[in-house]
Amino acid sequence: MEYKIEHDSLGEVRVPKDRYWGAQTQRSFENFPIGTEKMPKEIIRAFAILKKSAAFANATLGRLDEKRRDAIAKAADEILAGDLDGHFPLAVWQTGSGTQSNMNVNEVLANRGNEIAGEKLLHPNDHCNMSQSSNDTFPTAMHIAAVVAIEDKLLPSIDKLASTFERLMKENEGIVKTGRTHLQDAVPISFTQEISGWLAMLKESRAQIEATLPFLKELALGGTAVGTGLNAPEGFAEEVARVVSDITGLDFRTAPNKFHALSAKDEMVFAHGALKGLATNLMKIANDVRWLASGPRCGLGEITIPSNEPGSSIMPGKVNPTQCESATMVAVQVMANDAAVAIAASQGNFELNVYMPVTIYNFLQSVRLLADSLRSFDERCVSGIKANKEKMHENLHRSLMLVTALNPVIGYEKAAKTAHKAYEENISLKEACVALGFLAPEKFDEVFHPEEMV
Repeated sequence: MEYKIEHDSLGEVRVPKDRYWGAQTQRSFENFPIGTEKMPKEIIRAFAILKKSAAFANATLGRLDEKRRDAIAKAADEILAGDLDGHFPLAVWQTGSGTQSNMNVNEVLANRGNEIAGEKLLHPNDHCNMSQSSNDTFPTAMHIAAVVAIEDKLLPSIDKLASTFERLMKENEGIVKTGRTHLQDAVPISFTQEISGWLAMLKESRAQIEATLPFLKELALGGTAVGTGLNAPEGFAEEVARVVSDITGLDFRTAPNKFHALSAKDEMVFAHGALKGLATNLMKIANDVRWLASGPRCGLGEITIPSNEPGSSIMPGKVNPTQCESATMVAVQVMANDAAVAIAASQGNFELNVYMPVTIYNFLQSVRLLADSLRSFDERCVSGIKANKEKMHENLHRSLMLVTALNPVIGYEKAAKTAHKAYEENISLKEACVALGFLAPEKFDEVFHPEEMV
C-alpha cells in the first residue's frame, strides 16, 4: 500500500494514499481498534448536510468566500450521494464528543474539495470547521440524522403496516371469535375488533413519535465549544438552521439554549422512549399473531400466516412463525437500546455530554431495526393473514365464558354454577343450565346469542 504524509498539531502521520482523510482521522483509526461498530452512515450524511449549511451560512455572513463555499458544498454533495463512503472508517468507541468523526468529515471535505477545485483552497479546521466546534456539530448531526431517519424510514413503515391492518379489518367483517384475557377464554370479540386494537397501537405509537420531533429539530450548532458561541458570527446559528431546513425540507430551528443543547441529551431520551413504546406494541402484536396461528392441529389455529421457509432441521413439514420471532427480537433489542440511551444521557458533566457516539449509535439502530422489521413483518406475514372461520366458530361455541350472557337473566352465582357444571361434566352450557333448573330450553335459546355479544 502506498502512503502520503499528513500532519496535525502533534506532528506527521502516514495515511493511505487513496484515502481523503488526514492525520486526525488516522490517529483515531489507529488508537481505537475496538469492536466492529463504525460511525453510522446516517451521521456522516448529517455531517455533510450541516457542513454544507455552515459553509453557506458563513458565506452569507461574510466569513467565507464563494469559491471555498462551493468547494465544500460539492464535496459534501458527494458524501450525501454515498460516493465517499469508504473514507469514514472510525469506530463508535472513540472520544465521547465525536471530535474525531467531526474531523474525519472536515479532512475529507478539505482534501476532496481541493481536488475538485484543482488547488489548495480548504483547510479542515479553518474553513470546513469555520464557526463550529465538535461540541456543537456532533449533537447537531445527531438530531439531523434522527429526524431524517424517523421521517424517511420509520413513519412510512408504520403507515404501510397500518394500511394492511385496515384492509384486514374490512376483509374480516362479521367474523366473531372468542376473546381471551389472562391467556384464558373470555367473552366474544369480532376479529375486526381484535385487529382494530393492533391498528390503534400503531397509530398511537406514530403520534407519540411525532410528538418528539419538535425537540429533535432544535439544533446545537452555533454554541461552539461550551455554548457561548465563541468564534461564531452573530446570526450564524439562525442562518445555519435555515439552510439545513432548506436542504432537508424539514423545519429545523436553532436551540434556544445552547448550554442545554451541548450538555443534555434529554431530547434523545424522550424520542427513544417513544421508539421503545412502538417496540412494546410490536412485541404484543407479533405475539398475538403467532399465538393465533399456533398449531396447525394442537394450537389455537384461528388464523393462518404465510409459510416462508422450512421450520425444522429434524421435523419434516414443520413451519414456524419466523417473522413474528424476528419482530420480537427486534423489540427486545430496542428496549435494551433504550437503557443505553438513558444511561448515556445521564452522564453529562458541566458543559458537555461525552457519551454522544454511543447514544446516536443505539438510537439509529433502533430506528433502522424498527423500520425494517415493520416492513418485513407486513410484507411476509401480516399481509398474508387468513382467518380460519371454522376454527373460530368452533372455539367460540366451546367457550364457557359465553355464560356471561346469562348474568342479567339468572345472576352471577347461578351462571358460575352453570359454567362449572359444564366444564366438570364436559357438556354444553345449555345442558348444564337446564339440568340445574335455572332456565327452560326455550328460554335459554331466547337469551343466548354469542354472535350478538360483541
